[in-house]
Amino acid sequence: MDLKEIQNLIKFVAKSGASEVKLEMKDVKITIKTGGDEVATIVQQMPMAAAPMMQVPVATAPVVAEAATPVVASDASEDSKYITIKSPIIGTMYRKPSPDKPMFVEVGQTIAEGDVLCIIEAMKLFNEIESEVSGTIVKILVDDSSPVEFDQPLFLVDPS
Repeated sequence: MDLKEIQNLIKFVAKSGASEVKLEMKDVKITIKTGGDEVATIVQQMPMAAAPMMQVPVATAPVVAEAATPVVASDASEDSKYITIKSPIIGTMYRKPSPDKPMFVEVGQTIAEGDVLCIIEAMKLFNEIESEVSGTIVKILVDDSSPVEFDQPLFLVDPS
């Protein structure tokens, strides 16, 4: 990226009203911060091993999350007595072995160590997720055929 392109980017950001823009390419990282009439630009050379990424924030109304905080806190205190079974891989979670078969587990069902709880498909490989604990399924946190991330909570189990 040459100097003229950077100057054009600065002018564009200043006119757009965005407060901050970060742009990362193969070997250059640019951060443009605006505060009123002044514009600050930081250009850094990145090591060649860095993956290309691009972030362009869009000016939006501020999100107020204070109303949700007490509800989340009360859920967390209630759920603290339960064991959370998390996804060991990234993929798509299926709660049944095939569309015409029943679910592996339901809320209220008692499970033992080694019972199959779900299947996670990753790159066309279907991985059975087995329980590492015994107990009762209290809550299923992910819907059938939903994408899941590594270490994402899937089930809450009451070990008693």
